[in-house]
Amino acid sequence: MRKETKYVSYLDYEGQYKGIFGWIFSTDHKRLGLLYLYAIALFFFVGAILGLTMRVELATPGETIMKAQAYNGVFTVHGVIMIFMVVIPGLSAVFGNFFLPLMIGAKDVAFPKLNRLTWWILIAGSILAIASQFLREGPPDTGWTFYAPYSTKTGTSVIIATTAAFVLGFASILTGLNFIVTIHRLRAPGMKFFNMPLFPWALYAASWIQLLATPVVGITLVMLIFERLFGIGFFNPDLGGDPILFQHLFWIYSHPAVYIMILPAMGVITEVIPTFCQRRIYGYKAIAISSLAIAAVGFFVWGHHMYTSGMSEQARWFFSLLTFIVAVPSAIKVFNWIATMYRGSINLQAPFLYALFFIFLFIIGGTTGLILGAVAPNVQVHDTSFVVAHFHYIIFGGMGFAFFSGLHYWFPKMYGRMYNLKAANWGAIILFIGFNLLYFPQFIIGYQGMPRRYYDYLPQFQWAQTISLIGGIILFIGFFVMVGNLVRGAKKGAIAPANPWNGTTLEWTVPSPPPVENFDEDPIIKSDPYDYK
Repeated sequence: MRKETKYVSYLDYEGQYKGIFGWIFSTDHKRLGLLYLYAIALFFFVGAILGLTMRVELATPGETIMKAQAYNGVFTVHGVIMIFMVVIPGLSAVFGNFFLPLMIGAKDVAFPKLNRLTWWILIAGSILAIASQFLREGPPDTGWTFYAPYSTKTGTSVIIATTAAFVLGFASILTGLNFIVTIHRLRAPGMKFFNMPLFPWALYAASWIQLLATPVVGITLVMLIFERLFGIGFFNPDLGGDPILFQHLFWIYSHPAVYIMILPAMGVITEVIPTFCQRRIYGYKAIAISSLAIAAVGFFVWGHHMYTSGMSEQARWFFSLLTFIVAVPSAIKVFNWIATMYRGSINLQAPFLYALFFIFLFIIGGTTGLILGAVAPNVQVHDTSFVVAHFHYIIFGGMGFAFFSGLHYWFPKMYGRMYNLKAANWGAIILFIGFNLLYFPQFIIGYQGMPRRYYDYLPQFQWAQTISLIGGIILFIGFFVMVGNLVRGAKKGAIAPANPWNGTTLEWTVPSPPPVENFDEDPIIKSDPYDYK
């Protein structure tokens, strides 16, 4: 006879440490997932405030609320925070930590102490990044890409900012390593690779990119630091270096990094859609294999960022071809999501609304990405606001809305309470309206020639900047509606059942919130993860 065990949720467990120390010294993957959530939410809020500040400055031509140098600093800080502290760790660190072991039937990740160390590294790197804004030299003004040769010569605090990015890269590498080993070694009995839910598949593909691509940007940043400190000349033509080398090394990492962001987002959407349509996912193996295909081909398309940097015609068409090829597995996913919805029993709640908005925004971002991947239109719109709009439709419209979808989807499991469903729907709609008002006008003026990263602009572009500011304000209203509803739900919401959405993956088979070790006994897998009756 199996011995009965007392249910203790991970939120109520009292171990060796008490209070806040019970969290920051915890090795429980669920507590670490929440620590990542709170840290990333704080960083996102700071980055969003900086973004809105830029929008206010751009509301009128000329100086509005800050001078050009201050604008360059705000722009750089916004990019560093959003890319290195929010977008890259976001979905993997929060939902990967919390739900990967639950979804594959494990009690924790493969290396719990390493997992805890990874969070500490993220916090250390983030403190360095924030500190770089307050040093005597002034905040870095290079943009988040740190392009040489300017980054080797500016008198601002570039070294601290690049050191922060280097440290944050370690967190990314170690997370990827931990997830790969977890998926290979800790799957439940009977769970073959093609019995895994598709969110772990997405994490698996993204983790290989983290493991293989991140060291490249780490080495690049060290080369930049050494050039500033010792005048070595990696990127200085006078000393035999080449500034274009920096761009190659940077984008060899930074384009695959887009897939570190977007693959887990796609994984979240692939979990939400079948649950809220109560249908088996269409084309399970095609979606799983397409994740690996995106990760593999994504390593070879960096050159489309550099068509105007001086590149042979042969290299241009080669990188353009690969850019169109990498779009194919993404299109497969979109097709399969829509096919899954066909004749589904749709439950139009906030997680599904965010998933629909994600698909809409991702299609716009992906289509404009093909425009940028083609050489001729790229030359026309390179370094214009068109690129700003495309980038945010992919990153914020993609990763951001998928994050909101996953947060509303798994919130009952994480906290054991429900949020207000109507308020959640209104928050989603307001965010969607604000996002499109903020970024879509940038496509138009970008095509007309408005440069990106500029502090000032010609008067004929003011109409779009004004609409974008209004969109930014509406976006902030949507944030406050969404966050306020979730915070209230976590504190005072109705007690959530174990499976409020009638999901079929393993995380919905345990109580809400989950117990400390997830499962009383190892689950045995005998069917696919999307077996809706």
